[in-house]
Amino acid sequence: MTTVDVVSEIVIARPRSEVATYATDPDNATAWYVNIKSVQWETPRPAVVGSRFCFVARFLGRVLRYTYEVADLRPEKVFVMRTAQGPFPMETTYLWEDGPNDTTKMTLRNRGTPSGLWGLAAPVLARAIKRANAQDLARLKSLLEAGG
Repeated sequence: MTTVDVVSEIVIARPRSEVATYATDPDNATAWYVNIKSVQWETPRPAVVGSRFCFVARFLGRVLRYTYEVADLRPEKVFVMRTAQGPFPMETTYLWEDGPNDTTKMTLRNRGTPSGLWGLAAPVLARAIKRANAQDLARLKSLLEAGG
């Protein structure tokens, strides 16, 4: 089996507290994730370890529904969510570090082991995730730097 492990980074000209607070709220996902079309909570808000929410996404021409569970949440440092269902179980990690002049370095990591046809297409899938992550982080940067 081939593991997909994609890491993307960006520097956002906003304080770490603002970037982390915005990014860890699943209700904001449709604003900055290009492929996520809707979010449905399965547990009460806000996100805490154990919280679950379902994303409906359009990726590589397919509509995907997957439920994430928050596995780790250390405010303004780390946010980890995992999904075990479907053809591509995945772990998504956000990391934040202070940068110079009140900027924030955000790291977005997606990793998992796709199965079936997704597994055969792992190299293509990794490139598509890398491209989508770059777009998503650029969109997040644009929203937050504009005061969004």
